Parts: sequence; structure tokens; C-alpha cells
Amino acid sequence: MSSSANIYVDNGSYDKLLSYLMGLDQSQLEEFKLCLQSPQLLLENFQKIPWANLKAIDPINLLCLLSEYFSEKQMWEVTLSIFENMNLTSLCMEIRATMNVHRRRYRERMKAKILMMWDNMPWPEDHIYLRNVTEKEHEELKSLLYPNRTGAQPQTIILEGIAGVGKTTLAMKAMLHWAKGYLFQQRFSYVFFISCHKVKDMKDTTFAGLLSWDWPDSQVPIEELMSHPERLLFVIDGFEEMDIPSNLDNSPPCTDWYQKLPVNRILFYLLKKELVPMATLLITTKEYRTKDLKKLLLNPWFVQILGFTEGDREEYFIRYFGDQKKAKKVLYWVRKNETLFYFCSAPLVCWTVCSCLKRQMVRNPHFQISTQTTTSLYVHFFSSLFATAEVSLSEQNWPEQWSALCSLAAEGMWFRNFTFTKEDLKHKCLEAHLIGSLLRLNILRKVNDCEECVTFTHQSFQVFLGAMFYVLRGTKGSFGGPAKHEEMRVLLNDTLVDRNFYWNQMALFFFGLLKRSLIKELEDTLCCKVGQRIMDELLEWAEELKSYDIVLNRFEFLHFFSCLYETQEENFVRQILSPLLEADINIFGNQQLQVSSFCLKHCRSLSKLRLSVTSSIPQTELTFSVETLEPHSKIYQWQDICSVFCNGHVSELDLSNSKLNASSMKKLCYELRNPRCKLQKLTCKSITPVKILKELVLVLHGNNRLTHLNLSSNNLGVPVSTMIFKTLRHSACNLQYLCLEKCNLSAAIYQDLALHLSSTQRTTRLCLGFNPLQDDGVRLLCAALTHPECALERLVLWFCQLGAPSCRYLSDALLKNKSLTHLNLRRNKLRDEGVKFLCKALSHPDCSLQNLDLSDCSFTADGCQELANALRHNHNMKILDIRNNDVQDNGVKHLCEVLQDPNCELNTLGLEKCNLTPACCQHLSSVLTSSKSLVNLNLLENDLEPSGVSILWKALKKSMCKLQKLG
Repeated sequence: MSSSANIYVDNGSYDKLLSYLMGLDQSQLEEFKLCLQSPQLLLENFQKIPWANLKAIDPINLLCLLSEYFSEKQMWEVTLSIFENMNLTSLCMEIRATMNVHRRRYRERMKAKILMMWDNMPWPEDHIYLRNVTEKEHEELKSLLYPNRTGAQPQTIILEGIAGVGKTTLAMKAMLHWAKGYLFQQRFSYVFFISCHKVKDMKDTTFAGLLSWDWPDSQVPIEELMSHPERLLFVIDGFEEMDIPSNLDNSPPCTDWYQKLPVNRILFYLLKKELVPMATLLITTKEYRTKDLKKLLLNPWFVQILGFTEGDREEYFIRYFGDQKKAKKVLYWVRKNETLFYFCSAPLVCWTVCSCLKRQMVRNPHFQISTQTTTSLYVHFFSSLFATAEVSLSEQNWPEQWSALCSLAAEGMWFRNFTFTKEDLKHKCLEAHLIGSLLRLNILRKVNDCEECVTFTHQSFQVFLGAMFYVLRGTKGSFGGPAKHEEMRVLLNDTLVDRNFYWNQMALFFFGLLKRSLIKELEDTLCCKVGQRIMDELLEWAEELKSYDIVLNRFEFLHFFSCLYETQEENFVRQILSPLLEADINIFGNQQLQVSSFCLKHCRSLSKLRLSVTSSIPQTELTFSVETLEPHSKIYQWQDICSVFCNGHVSELDLSNSKLNASSMKKLCYELRNPRCKLQKLTCKSITPVKILKELVLVLHGNNRLTHLNLSSNNLGVPVSTMIFKTLRHSACNLQYLCLEKCNLSAAIYQDLALHLSSTQRTTRLCLGFNPLQDDGVRLLCAALTHPECALERLVLWFCQLGAPSCRYLSDALLKNKSLTHLNLRRNKLRDEGVKFLCKALSHPDCSLQNLDLSDCSFTADGCQELANALRHNHNMKILDIRNNDVQDNGVKHLCEVLQDPNCELNTLGLEKCNLTPACCQHLSSVLTSSKSLVNLNLLENDLEPSGVSILWKALKKSMCKLQKLG
């Protein structure tokens, strides 16, 4: 069959088809009738017309007969097939042209629709439109649906990004290029544009009915669409406004195009690829709904739409101000406000920033841009617009109308509604005069494809007014549910506690509106009445955070600090941060440094701080004084952060994963050695560059408050480690815990370490895990352990490449050392020989060891026999962990014999993954019913089978069993 068999025509084409049949001479008509008997010329499953009905029929009755056996689409397809067989070339060309009319009409309709939407888009008069038409545009659009990657082309593409960056515009451009015949001609026969906000309030319909909306006539070629689904593209715009149906887990898949359903359910089945599995989907969504989409879609391809590039933003500012020097000054400020600069990737945010700042510069020649925050910019934007606007509202009506507008914005945010109908406006009692003014001032705009609907010109306007609702006077919530202050608490918990960044900008605006000068401007310029108890309610909310483990639950400290910075009210910030005991901060840019410096200095009760610093701080000499610095310089901000350690409360600092220069590290260390600093625990894992750890000498030298130091995951090297160990030997140094795990320590370093251990009685805990210590390193270490000055109590040597010789050195040390009670040798290949060496010391009654970890040490039942013999003579051992060793049932039998000894004090035994079988359960059962000390037993990952478990269960039920925990 011809490739054009997938094309459809409208109802008016019957006369045209009749004209083609009547134009045949008698011999051609007879040949046509004969061809209707040929299966090769008929499509699959077409019904053959009996020859008796065809033999003497004229063209008019032939058409009637064809309509009885075929659909209209099939009649044209059969006629074209027969004409091609009859070599009627000119007629075939005419038929193809006729059959293509419908598709052309659809293309023209869609082209006109998109162009009309573009023409009706209400841009502000002074907006600078950077038309992004480049030579690459065609290829960029082409790559959108023909990505350059291996494997099959994706059938589902998601355009994600923040509000206003051009996701819909890009999707519309792709559709327009198809409608104009530039792109996707061989790939898609039909492209459908479905606006989620337009269809979400539709009544129940069918999928076929949904597709008929943009059809040029009343009849949709459903048969054609269903027969070639791979040639269909569905553009689904604004997924963030779609409600995902609930209770779909048990619903059967939907494949019926004529089943009447709610529209959101139809779209759900379309997204799930149940209705049209082979169709291509192009979806636009705001980034906060990406997670929801991932749950629905199968192997989607995500495209991040970034909007204005940095170069575009620079061009916009220069063209708007018309003065490069002034524009560069504004850009410098905007770049420092990283959040605002990020949102300027949306063209209308650029317009908002530029128009607001330009008005302020005109009104005030001495205007200082450095005093601006994002919130103050938006307040000035709205107040300056309405200061000169003509709005037919009485002074008495202003407060009520502003409150109603802000309530509309807030309710829309709660329900993710960004398009408002005439009924929505009426429900909020918004007057037509105000709506008209908002439209003229480009705060609201009409929606192209939704009659009598309006939306905020940019989503940030809705977010700002929604935040403003919560500072206005009144107690009623935005949607008739909880009270206003309760709604605000839910919002804050959602964004800061539950990390839902959908509310981030609204929370930022809310806090920013607490600034006293802005409150006054709102009340004076916009005639608003601001609530009196807002700050008190926030302080009560902050007090409640005390009962919540904000560090463990990953509280959004940085965003909280950003919100507080936005207030610029230091007294309020000091009050709200007073209950804060712990904080976890990642400073990775200028803004994080700025807000952290503003807030941390007010954390007067802070006791634990995790501070990861990767933002570059300028090099500077230590001779600087704070008074000589610029108030907003990075050095000044770093000084503010360091000052938090002088409040006398911070006892723990974790500086892991930080990248600092020598001068900034030195400044920090000077503050840490301040007499008012009470730091006890310092963690510096993965510090870059490692050499700056030499500055720790400042903290360690003569400091008797610091007791814990963790330098894990740093390749210390000889110079750094030598300097640190030398300082640790200082008489006033009081370091008790030292962790050097994964530090790639060399033999020379162990010699310095041994010297430290043998010359001080302060260090009681030492962790050297994951270092290539090997037997020679242990030999040096053990020489220090035998020294009378050594007071080490806990030693961790896990995964240190130790063998049996290490156990011999350790055994000798254990016989002489009376302080060591905990020894961790996990993940070393000690084997039975090594265990035997250890047991020589363990069997001595004077051995002080109480906790021994020999898990994953490659020993067998013979090693267990040695351990059992040692435990018979030494009753100090409390905890023994031998998991992940091939001790088998025999090894457990040896241990069980000694565990039943009334003098045995062992309370914890780890036997996880020891290749045990039900045969050992009887021995363990005897221990459970006789041991007076064993309270913890770990048998995980052993195949004890139901029979073995049953034996243990019987013992556990007996009253004499003391076991408390069984793993």
C-alpha cells in the first residue's frame, strides 16, 4: 500500500470521490470493479464485495456500495490503491492532494493558534525583548526530539526549569516549526498541544473528545490516529498545575479512547503510556514537580531550561539602563545576591529588577543599591507602581482589597493554582477597578487559552503577594481552614524541616517583610495594615524547634539563615537564634558566606557546629583590624563567623570537607585559642589543602580545653604530622582522643606517634584504622604501649594490613600495659596463629583488656579454642566480637563451654556470619539458660533453620535466661 494511506479527509469529500469515479471511461470502470475483487489491492481485514453486486453497477451506486463496506477513510485508501495499480498517475496525484487537505488545515489552524498566543502575550512597555533567534535555533529544536545519544530516541522529554525561563515558549516554537513544515515532517503526522491549566477544570470527557478541541471541523480522524500512534506528538504544558489522581494503585490500565473519565485521569494514563504507548510526549514543568513526574514516567529524558544566560542578563541590563557604567554597578550587586541573580534567568525578573532600581535612582540621586534585599526590591517595585497609578479605590477600600489580592495569591500557592477564573476573583471580592489597574501595570495578565482567566505576569509576583498576606493584619487563613499564623507555621515547617523548596522564595519574602522600614513603606504607600504579633509568633515557632532533632533531620539551616538575613533586624535575629544549640552549614558561595556571617554571630547558645567551607576567602595578613575592613567584604564576613567561637558555648566544631587558605585557617585557629573559646572537640576530615592543618598548632599549643581531635581522611605527610605530634607533647596540651583514620601514615610518622604516646599520660583513645600500619608499624607502636607513661585505654587498628607478627607485639604490650581496655583489630588477616599469640596475653589474669573486636580476621575453630582457653583464666573480658570468621559449630562449642563458667563475665558475643548450623544451637541454648552475664548475642546471617531457632526460642522463654538482645 502507499505510504499516504494514513491520511484522512473531511465529510465534504464524497462528491469529490464521486467525480473521480464518474471520470472513468467504461473500460476503466470495469477494471476498477475487478480490482475490488483482488485481495492484494485491499487493505488487511477489508471485506470483499461480492461480484454479483458489482457487475452492472454505475458510479453513483458504486459509491453507495463502497460506503456500505468501508469507512470514508478506507474508501479513499482503497481508491488510491486501485488507481495506482491502474497507472492513473494524474488522478493519484489529485487524490493525494485531496487527502492531504485535512492535515494541512490542521497545521494552519495550529500555526494560527500559536501565533495568536504570541501576539497576545502582554509584555511591559519598557521590557527589553531579546529575541533569541540564532542560526543554531533550528538545530537546537531538532535536537530536542532527536537527541544525540546512543540507543533509541526517547519517547518522553521533560523541559524543566524555574518560572518564566521559556519552557512553554520552547515547546511552542517546536510546534510552530512543525506546523510551518520546517521540522519533524517525517516523524510526526499530528502534534497536539494540551494546556494543563486549561483542561484541569473541564468536565469528564473522553480522550477522543479531548483531541477534538483543536480540530478544524467536528470529526477527528481517530482511526488514523490509532493506526499510527508512533506518528503522534503530545505537548503537555504546565504539568505543575495537574493534580495527580489518587487511588490509582488498583485501577486497571486504560486503553479506551472513548471511555469517559476526569481529564486529570486521562492525562495520567497518557503520561503512563497506557493510552498511546508509542506516541512521543513533550512535557513542560516547573522544577519542584520533577519528582512527581519521575514516579509516573518510563525512562524519561530531562532537559534543563536555563533561560537567560549570564551574557543575556548583562545585555538586558545594559540595554535597559542605556548606561554601561550604571548597568555594571547594578549587575555587580545582583551577582552578589546569588538567589536573585539565579531568578534573573527569567526575563520578567530582569525587568522587575531593572524597572524598580531605575525608579529609585530617579527619585533619589543618593540611592545606595547596597542596602537592598530581594524583598525590599519587590516592596519598592509595587509601591512605586501604585504611587503614580490611577486606581479608582477609596482609601477605606485599599486595605481590604490588598488583603483580598494577597489572599488570592496565597491560596493559589497552597493549591498550586496559578490561573484564576472570574469566579475566583469574585469569591475574593476583588473589584474590577483594581483588576483593571493590575492588568495595566503588568502585575496581572490575561491568559490566552482560558477565557476570562488571569494569571500573575510572573510567578514571583504571586509568591511575594502570598507572603505579604501573612504579615497583614487579620487572623483568617487564605482558604478558610487553619488560622493565618497556623498556615504560616505549616509553610515554614514544610520548607525548613521537610525541605520542600517549593516554598523557599515565599518564606524568604515573608521574613524580609518583617523589616521595619519595609513595614512602614507598605503601610504608607499601599495603605496596608500590618499585624502586630508576627515576630512573637515566629519566636514561639522557633522555641518549638528545641524538641526536634534539627541536625539529624537535616533542617535547612542555610535557607533559614537566608530568611533571617532578609529581615536585616539584628535584635530579632538574635532572639530567634537564641534557642539554637546545633547547626550544619555548607558555605559554597558568596551568599552562603554572607548570610552565615550575619546569623552565626547571633547564635549565643550554639554548642555544636558543622561548617563546610568551600567559598574562596581572600588571602590577608593577620595584622588587619576589623575596623579597617569593608562591612560587606569576605574577610569581614569570615571574621564574623570565627567570632562565634568566643561566645563561650561552642564545644564541638566539625570543619570536614572544607577548602581554606592558610590565612583564613590561621584566623580561625587564633579565635579557637581565645581564652573565652570552650572548644573541646575538633573534626577536620578531608581538608584541602592538607598543609593548612599545620595552623592547628595555634590551637593545640598551650590549650588544655581541646580534648578531641579527628584528622581522618587527610594525607598528612611527614611535615604536617611531625609538627602536630610535637605540639601534642606540650605540657599544657590536654588532648585525650586522637583519630587518624585513613591518613596514609608512613613508618616515620609512627615513630613520632610512639614518642608522643610514651611521653604523655593524657591521650587515652587512638584510632589508626585504614592506614597501612603493617607489622613494622605495630612494633613501633607497641614499644610505646609498654612505656609506663602511656595511658592509652582504647586502640583502633582496623584494616591496617596486620598479620600474625603484629599479634606477637601486641601480646607483649598487653602483658605490660595496665591501661588498655579496648582493642579493635577488625579486618586484618590474623589467622589462627595470630589469635594464638594474642591469647598468650589474654590468658593472663592481670591482662586489663575488656573489649576485643576480631571480626573478619580469617581465623577458624582453632582460634576459638585459643580464645576459650584464655577466657577460662581471664575474667576481665566483657565484649568479644568474632563475626565474619569461619569458626563454624565447633568453634562456638569451645566458646559455649567457657561461657557456662559462673566466673565468666562476658556480656556481649558477636557471632554474625560465622557459618553456623542448627548443630550449635543446643550448646547456645545451654549458655542462655546458665550464663549470668551474657545479655547481647548476635547470630545474624547464619543458617540456623527453623529447628535451630526453635531450640533457642525454648531457652529464651525460660526464666533463668538473662539475654536482653538477640540479633
